[in-house]
Amino acid sequence: MEITKIEKNGVLCALIESGDRAVTDAQSALDLLMTAKYRLGTGNIVIDKKLISEEFFILSSGLAGDILQKFVNYGGRIAVFGDFSHYTSKPLRDFIYESNKGKDVFFVSTQEEAVDRLTR
Repeated sequence: MEITKIEKNGVLCALIESGDRAVTDAQSALDLLMTAKYRLGTGNIVIDKKLISEEFFILSSGLAGDILQKFVNYGGRIAVFGDFSHYTSKPLRDFIYESNKGKDVFFVSTQEEAVDRLTR
């Protein structure tokens, strides 16, 4: 796993890149957040959706809630980028819509949009 520093508008973000899934459970998400805070001094995480377990996108699994609660509790923010159009679950679509109206969790199409959301 590689963590690259991105700075925009005076705000630091950590871009996560990996050949494997970087987030498979709440503990791996917390480890990722703490690594970014320790290495780069930021809790702003930019990550491709393919690096997150598909279980995250099945809301009934509870994984999304567990992971996002860890982020909020430890002062992290996350922007997930990728193609979400193939998900047909109304609860998931509503969750994404509501998250994007907030200030801590975003689901967008591109890496650039993800960075923009976290650095506004």
